Amino acid sequence: MTYHVLIPDQVHPSALDILKAHPEIAFTAPGQMKRDQLLAAVPEADALIIRSASKIDAEVIAAASKLKLIARAGVGVDNVDIPAATARGIVVMNTPDGNTISTAEHTFGLMLALARWIPQAHATLREGKWDRKTFTGVELRGKTLGIIGFGRIGRAVARRALAFDMTVIAHDPFVSADFAASLGVTLVALDDLYAQSDFITLHALLTDETREMINRGSIAKMKASVRIIDAARGALINESDLAEALKSGRVAGAALDVFTEEPPPPDNPLIGLPNVVHTPHLAASTEDAQIVVAVEAAGLIADALLKNEYKNVVNPEAVK
Repeated sequence: MTYHVLIPDQVHPSALDILKAHPEIAFTAPGQMKRDQLLAAVPEADALIIRSASKIDAEVIAAASKLKLIARAGVGVDNVDIPAATARGIVVMNTPDGNTISTAEHTFGLMLALARWIPQAHATLREGKWDRKTFTGVELRGKTLGIIGFGRIGRAVARRALAFDMTVIAHDPFVSADFAASLGVTLVALDDLYAQSDFITLHALLTDETREMINRGSIAKMKASVRIIDAARGALINESDLAEALKSGRVAGAALDVFTEEPPPPDNPLIGLPNVVHTPHLAASTEDAQIVVAVEAAGLIADALLKNEYKNVVNPEAVK
């Protein structure tokens, strides 16, 4: 029997090398597919390997008459309709470890850029200006970093922050205080994190509870000098509320790698603000991370199809 794997997103060629090693597996990997192309191709697929660009919603799943597996080359699966997949018995898997370091390093780079006005100073120097006074920054040493979501990435950020002599606090309802303390981090209630933090970095999953958790109400609980970093999901932030706080000076600055709509539309209220650092969803975009997640995703598919072995399953109730 030959299984057909469809790869509708750009993934590192290393994934194809893994699949080629198995004669029982055929694959289609044309590069980034448009939605109509995906809908046309998915009925023949036994498995999908995706990144974040393709939306595997109920319509796609309904069209995928043979689909058994979805492997996400990355950690977040909010672009997959998990209930619809589970109802069809489609197993969804992810690769939670592969981009941890790349995302943590990018987060820390954003925080340093935000603290020291690096992009803004660079831009003015290219314009021929020598403006030292405007771009007086702040040190990270001695500041309190609040980490919302203390999973793999949050913990990797914490280790780097401690090396910079920051005080690190975190909020995560699924992590014990003893475990956090063993890493030099104090677990606190969310309101306490808001009140104590000089920098806040978001690493929470996007759920009904966390959607737009950074909003006018939560900002009112923060220090007036707070700086906010988001390299997780754009929808964790109410963009209009944050833009208002940035314009008023209530929030000193923000560094954002993700947006509610990507790419952000021209009228996104955060784009172009002078106290905001932007990057276009680059946190996991290193050669190192893309190789790891591609290889892991292809391996997950091969093991599940050929050995009936499942790892990193997001919806275990779908495993038969």
